[in-house]
Formats: sequence, C-alpha cells, structure tokens
Amino acid sequence: MVLFPLFANVWISFKPVTLGDLRAPSILANERLMGDLEVVGDEAEIRYRLRNSSRKSGIDDVVMADVLPRDLEIVSVDARCTLADRTIRCDLGDYAPGQREDVLVGVAATSAFLDAPEDVKDTDPVFDYVPENILTNDDFTLENFRRVFNASDFWTVLWASMYYTVAGTVGALVMGLFAAQLMNMAFPGRSVLRGLFLSPYVAPVIAVALAWVLLLDPGPGGTLNALLVQLGVTDGPINFLGQRAVDIRFFGLTFEFPVALTVVIIFEIWRYFPLAMLFILARMQSMSTDIYEAAEIDGATPLQQFRFISLPQLMGIMAVLFLLRFIWTFNKFDDIFLLTGGAAGTRTLTVNVYEQAFAVSNLGAGAAVAVVVFLVLLCFSVIFFKFSPEDEA
Repeated sequence: MVLFPLFANVWISFKPVTLGDLRAPSILANERLMGDLEVVGDEAEIRYRLRNSSRKSGIDDVVMADVLPRDLEIVSVDARCTLADRTIRCDLGDYAPGQREDVLVGVAATSAFLDAPEDVKDTDPVFDYVPENILTNDDFTLENFRRVFNASDFWTVLWASMYYTVAGTVGALVMGLFAAQLMNMAFPGRSVLRGLFLSPYVAPVIAVALAWVLLLDPGPGGTLNALLVQLGVTDGPINFLGQRAVDIRFFGLTFEFPVALTVVIIFEIWRYFPLAMLFILARMQSMSTDIYEAAEIDGATPLQQFRFISLPQLMGIMAVLFLLRFIWTFNKFDDIFLLTGGAAGTRTLTVNVYEQAFAVSNLGAGAAVAVVVFLVLLCFSVIFFKFSPEDEA
C-alpha cells in the first residue's frame, strides 16, 4: 500500500504513454449489405468492415460473433468463420495497430425476406479480444527523462523550486518561532489571539487564495495597490502576481528580484506558520521554568535566555519541522496554481508535473518530473538525517 504508488510512478516514467493511450484499443465495426436483393435468388454480401481503433497498440485473439437475418439464405462465409444455426463466429487472430480488413458473408434473397425485409444492422456484432495494455507491455524508453533534462527551462524551474521551498520553509519556521514566543507569555486575550493566528492554516485554501488575488489585483479593485498609490509609495499599480522580476540596485550592483515568486513565498509563510507555532509552543510549555528563574537571578537578559536556554532545547523540534515543511513545501502545488497558475517565474517542479501530464497530455514525462522530485527529496532527507541535531528531551 505504501510502495505501490511510488513504484507505479517510476514505472510510468519509463513508458511512452500519453493520456490518449490510457483508452484501451478496440475493434470498430461497420456492417452493411452490399448489393440489391430484388427477386428470389439474387445474391449479395454482408460486409463487416473492421478496424483497430489504435495506431499504437495491437489487439490479440479477436473473435467476432453476430446473428444473421433469419430469412436470408447463407451462401458462403469467410474461411475464418463458422456458422451455427443463424449465429456466425469468426476467429480473426491478432490485429496490428491501425489494421483494417473486411469479413464477407455471401447471402441470397428468399421470398420471406422479400416480403418482410430485415435490416442486417438489427443486431450488432459482438467482439471478444485481449487489448494490449501500454502500461504493462515491454515497451520502455528514456525519452521522458531526456525531455525533462533537455528542456530549456529545467534549471530555471529547479532553482524556482528550491528558492520557493527554502525561503518558504525558513520563513514559516521563523515566524512560527516568534508567534510561539509571544503565545508563551501570559496576557489578556491570549486565547483569542491564538485562534486568530490559527485561522490562515485552517481556512480553505481556495478561499484565502482568492482573497489574496483580490487584495493584490493591479486593477482598480486591488486594495494593496490602491493604498500604495494613495500613500505615494508607488507611482502606479504593481502586478504582484504577474510581474516576473524587477532590477534592484544595491551598493552599485544590480540584482534581479523575483516579484511574483516572492509574493507566493510570503503567502506560503503566512499560511503555514501556525503549524510551526503549535509545535514550538508545545515544546516551550514542556520546558522547566527553574532554569529560567536561575538565569534571571544570574542577570541573564531575555535575549540571552532565549539564545542560550530556549533555542538549544528547541533545535530538535525545529529540525523535525524543517524536514516536514521542506517536504510539504517542495511538493506544494495548489497554492502556486491558484495564485499564479505557474506563470511569471513561479513554475516549480510540481507545477511542471501537472503541465506535462495534463496540459501537454504526456503522462510519461509528467511521471519523470515526479521521479526527479522524489530523488531531490530523498537526497535532502538522507543529508538531513545524517546531520540534523537531536532533541535530548
């Protein structure tokens, strides 16, 4: 149950499979009476025009069965067919991709048929066959991975993924640490403030993403842009979610600052710092107060108490949170997709998985990108477990 989805994704990454290939091939049939039956004894043919619906996959062991009109005299049948009563059964063998052929049955008119003509299409032919499954056949390829690594924007997407993940993870932990430090103090209204702090995390993502889009809208309805213009901070509205980057000069050097990606990171920090706050606050409340009282008697300032007492005891839970948030953020798709759709430099590897698999309809390439995501997270996890600090408590 745990490994099968992972194994299936790796398997598909080596298969030349698209969305259209998931539709199993089938036999398409067109049945017609060829010839005119006007008097008794006139001969004609019932033609079954058959075709493999797929141009990539074959079909094995095709068998066709049909009930012929009861008032027609059967003159001849295809060599691959047998006739029992009025039922014809044809063993047609294997069909190559895109194969077409006709199956002919010779018939002659009878008086009963001429008195009450019966349509040969009154009964549809029934087929029994074994379609080739592109997901389980022996056709493998490395083209999916070549497509991923040879893409002109692969390294740009990888950099955006790492920047988004590291900045979002660190930002959420730092903001959660400050919020937990505040919530660890006793003051009136602490419970209400704690509930307010949790609201970004528990609110539906579709609702908060829409609120942010409206807040940052560069049009007349954008609240933030209206405030910035009225306060004289900017000369005009800024397209926070649609502007890729701006050039910033710092100490004589020019840097390219990613606008849209940074805004998405700020949303990530705002939305997920409450989780870090809950974990860190729980660890803070389990600490003994005796050591803080002793440090205060010795003249330690609040900053020194935090630096030399609180922070070392929080490193274990902070490390676990960093691991979890790094994995979750690197795999994050819905936040970016709802805010920008992956445009303006916010296209990460997970967005690339969606675009390859569904926008371009290349499931194999999408699975290959997902394998790259898994390998990156696997390498990170191995390094993390080797060098992460342990919580002695």
